[in-house]
Amino acid sequence: MSDYGTPPPNQPPPNPPPPGGYGGPVPSGQPRKGFFGALFDFGFEHFITPIIVKIVYVLALVGLVVGWLGFLVTGFAADASYGIVVLVLGPIAVILYLAFIRMTLEFYLAIVRMSQDIHERLR
Repeated sequence: MSDYGTPPPNQPPPNPPPPGGYGGPVPSGQPRKGFFGALFDFGFEHFITPIIVKIVYVLALVGLVVGWLGFLVTGFAADASYGIVVLVLGPIAVILYLAFIRMTLEFYLAIVRMSQDIHERLR
């Protein structure tokens, strides 16, 4: 019988999780720059994506809701049955678009975090 909880004696223990946990911010040897500092960093040492991804997500959510409300008003102004269709199907479309936007932003953020991790390990 073997004990699955402990590694064999000839192998080192697994690596501990990175500082900040998995998926957390990667600490850097350089101080963090603000939005404008990262925006005008012509050496591309600091990434702007982690700073603006939350803002883009909130703006997308607000834009989708405002767009749905605009379609709703237009739908009821044109015809009551069209307005009811927009009222019922609109939130489903908003949720689907929001999920797609979220997945896209998470993809971009994951790429940036991988790049940060690679640069941190090379230092």
